[in-house]
Amino acid sequence: MQNLTLEFANGTPLRYGENSHQQAVFYKDQSCIEASLAMSEQLHGKDLSYNNIVDADAALEMIREFTEINAVAIIKHLNPCGLATGATLDEAFSAAWEGDPVSAFGSVIAVSKKVDLKTAELLKGKFVEILLAPDFDADALEFLKNKSKDIRLLKVGEIKPPQACKIYKHVIGGMLVQDRDIEIWEKFECVTKAQFPKEKLELSKFSWIVCKHTKSNAIVMGYEYKAGYFMILGLGPGQPNRIDSNLRLCQPRVMDNIKRMNLNENAWNELVLASDAFFPFADNIEASASAGIKYIIQPGGSKKDNEVIEACDKYGIAMAFTGTRHFRH
Repeated sequence: MQNLTLEFANGTPLRYGENSHQQAVFYKDQSCIEASLAMSEQLHGKDLSYNNIVDADAALEMIREFTEINAVAIIKHLNPCGLATGATLDEAFSAAWEGDPVSAFGSVIAVSKKVDLKTAELLKGKFVEILLAPDFDADALEFLKNKSKDIRLLKVGEIKPPQACKIYKHVIGGMLVQDRDIEIWEKFECVTKAQFPKEKLELSKFSWIVCKHTKSNAIVMGYEYKAGYFMILGLGPGQPNRIDSNLRLCQPRVMDNIKRMNLNENAWNELVLASDAFFPFADNIEASASAGIKYIIQPGGSKKDNEVIEACDKYGIAMAFTGTRHFRH
């Protein structure tokens, strides 16, 4: 029989927990050497709340996947309602915000690079709970402090890719322990008659990573808004079934964005749809084909994989199996 002993120190009382009637304390893992909320330096703004810490951690975990490039993750209730890469940080910020400006209200934002003034100025007139970054240029920091007395500005230092470790989840009467999900995919195997063109591989990887950080059942539609740079055009998180994530959440968001951004309706043909787990039925393929989707990635492994593949072949959809599931509960 195994025993588990954990030690956390320097508990800081919070105003309250998830809700105002719940008391809460934030304890720190002093052995952690990665960029983290526990070791961050708050440069400005109100004290962090319980929900702030949880969302900021999700934002930081998301941005760890993009440490070598300019990337911006906009998190709301643990889901990346906006995420984009760009030639510059301000370009990535604009594209991420454009993905869902309604949900971005009151969000938590993490960026992969030092915040410059041009990026900071994009926050003018926008309500954001937290901006988390490796660091801030002096003029950007001054602008943000003058913008709002409440916005929380967190400096976390250099952000590196996620490292292997154990993660813990408490349930009443026990503690669950598992490996941190640091994998991306085991393979990229096209299983349909229609093949993935090479130029869709990076967009596929981007869409898959976003899907990995989206609550199950997750459907994500990624878009190459500029050669070599990507954004979320639609997101369907946390529904009891996968077809609702697709039809009721993700597709309507894409439809709205195509209209609002004045994109050609053929943009549907250029998206990559990612599903965090396999399709148990062909209904998602039929729904995707009706919208105009031509590219799908999913783990594979269903008893009905053959039916799903046949549906893709019927509609001329290219589908790849990744061999890796990314449930996030």
